[in-house]
Amino acid sequence: MRFATGRPASITRHVLLAVALLVLGGCMRPALLPPKAIALNREGAQALASGDLELAEARVALALEYNPRFTEAWVNLGLVEMRRDNLDRARRDFLKARELNPDLPAPHHALGLLSEREGHPDEGERRYRAALKVDPGFAPARINLARILFDRGDFDEAREQFMRLTQVAPEFSEGWTGLCESLFRLDRADEVDDVIARARRQLGRLPELDILEARGLLRSGAFAEAERRLEPLGSALDPKQACRAAAWLAIARLAGGNLGGAQAAAELATSLDPEDHVAAYATTAVRDARAHAVQ
Repeated sequence: MRFATGRPASITRHVLLAVALLVLGGCMRPALLPPKAIALNREGAQALASGDLELAEARVALALEYNPRFTEAWVNLGLVEMRRDNLDRARRDFLKARELNPDLPAPHHALGLLSEREGHPDEGERRYRAALKVDPGFAPARINLARILFDRGDFDEAREQFMRLTQVAPEFSEGWTGLCESLFRLDRADEVDDVIARARRQLGRLPELDILEARGLLRSGAFAEAERRLEPLGSALDPKQACRAAAWLAIARLAGGNLGGAQAAAELATSLDPEDHVAAYATTAVRDARAHAVQ
């Protein structure tokens, strides 16, 4: 039996991930920056990640008062403007950052985010590749490049980019889950178990890895075991992960002939995330199965 697959849920967090990496990355030449400026930029990025745009702007702007040539602060100020839908201001800030230091990956990556926001994924891809040319280890650009490739159906190159991500930034689950998704799409599911095992050694137990493992069981016809693995994950702290687990649980129950249980799981998945494509797939499959049973 074949089942629908799709973009790893974790990859949709690319903007916040970009902010997190900027916080961790600091500055290429920290000795030239006042410690207070570095601290304010970090605190501003944290405020942005939590959704407090006013506080983020205040902190980052103050960091720029300490040093107007603080490249990452200009990037973070642009991210604030982008969150406010002030795209022209965001572009101004990102271009200023690139002008100050084109040898940092963050400005190129930020311009890629803006290009995607404006509906130009091809331009975004070019910007992400520019960021990786500067620094092949810059994880946000690698994640977003791989996601664009995956979304357009270039699964083999997406697999290559996700695989590289597992090497340069193995602490990020996006590389491991994206690699598994790509292998599923390439009909190379026999390689997924090895990837999951390596990911577990690196990251420990994660719901997204448990879901991938259960999907492998589904593909092999072990519906009852897949259901057993998925049932506890419906209470995952992350609503998106819980949604994805419930959606695959619905598919497992449906494959095992439990139509009522499948409908309950599909309804739970839809309530957790009405826009999730696996939840939509499960709901449609349950509806079709019910219609067929009535006939």
